[in-house]
Amino acid sequence: MNSTAYNIEGVSQKNSTCKYDFNSSSAEDLPPPPPPPPPHLPRFTAAAQVRVTLTLLLCALSACCNLAVLYSASRNHRKRSHVRLLITNLAVADLLVAFVVMPLDAVWNITVQWLAGDLACRTLMFLKLVAMYSCAFVTVVISLDRQAAVLNPLSINKARKRNKVLLTVAWTMSVVLSIPQVFVFHVVVIDSPKRFIQCTTYGSFSSRWQETLYNMLTFTFLFLLPLFIMISCYSRILFEISKKMTEDSLLSNEVQLRRSKNNIPRARMRTLKMTVVIVLSFMVCWTPYYMLGLWYWFCPAGLEETVSQSLSHILFIFGLLNACLDPIIYGLFTIPLCMRHMYFTLQKMQEANATAKPCPSASLHRKQWKSSTV
Repeated sequence: MNSTAYNIEGVSQKNSTCKYDFNSSSAEDLPPPPPPPPPHLPRFTAAAQVRVTLTLLLCALSACCNLAVLYSASRNHRKRSHVRLLITNLAVADLLVAFVVMPLDAVWNITVQWLAGDLACRTLMFLKLVAMYSCAFVTVVISLDRQAAVLNPLSINKARKRNKVLLTVAWTMSVVLSIPQVFVFHVVVIDSPKRFIQCTTYGSFSSRWQETLYNMLTFTFLFLLPLFIMISCYSRILFEISKKMTEDSLLSNEVQLRRSKNNIPRARMRTLKMTVVIVLSFMVCWTPYYMLGLWYWFCPAGLEETVSQSLSHILFIFGLLNACLDPIIYGLFTIPLCMRHMYFTLQKMQEANATAKPCPSASLHRKQWKSSTV
């Protein structure tokens, strides 16, 4: 569903038909048909103004947070783990949303109509879908990585190579699945009651069911399929963890302590919790908006009568919030870990200094000093 949701059909003139009783009067006595109602042109309403303000704020917040994640990942060259590679790609995908989807939505709501030309219409609609696909697919790769880390811990050495392949597939699918946007979207111009230009899919489909089918395919690859894979991965992870906990409960305390260190290490469990929160934020933020889009594709008349434009604006803003939450979640799980690492490092240094033997030359100098002062 287009985030601006300006339907060119509502702007075009519609022919009205009237029924008359030809048995009671002749055709010459019939009154002229009433003129068609004036078309309803979209306006920059108060709800749209609030949407633009919040979108620009989220754009600035998302850009700053995700750039900070990229800077942190590039600065620490010694700790380029496979998880850091995944978080870096997720930050790049979120930056695409921040630099393409959010500014495009804000400017489009301000201008109401499309003023950038046909080439920009096709290009920006393509980049917008690439950004949204990449966020979903990179989140799926993170879920698959966590599943492999828990179900097959011995394959940790192959994780980086595997993730590179999965990330390549994710970005390639994002580009390929977005190519139809170039052919579906185009600029449409109407002249009555005044000149109005819009970037829309109007006229690209010969019937309503074809447009609905295209939207449903996009909805399936953009939300349903990633959601199904994420739920499957974390269901298997929870099942594996519960199974290991049940096995440990049947062992003695000594064996249990020995095995608990090998089942799921503390760092891996912390990473698992972080990825669970990232996946949950994706589900919670985008599910209401996609459900609204599903309603619009199958019953647009009922949606316009039931749901206000303010609610649709709020749900879209709530979906964009996901691009800001990902780096914040990563920071909340990473900063305490870094602080803990620094604390233990300083503690070890203090213990090493306390147990270190004094230098022989230093003790000799101290003895000579004491003898000279006596």
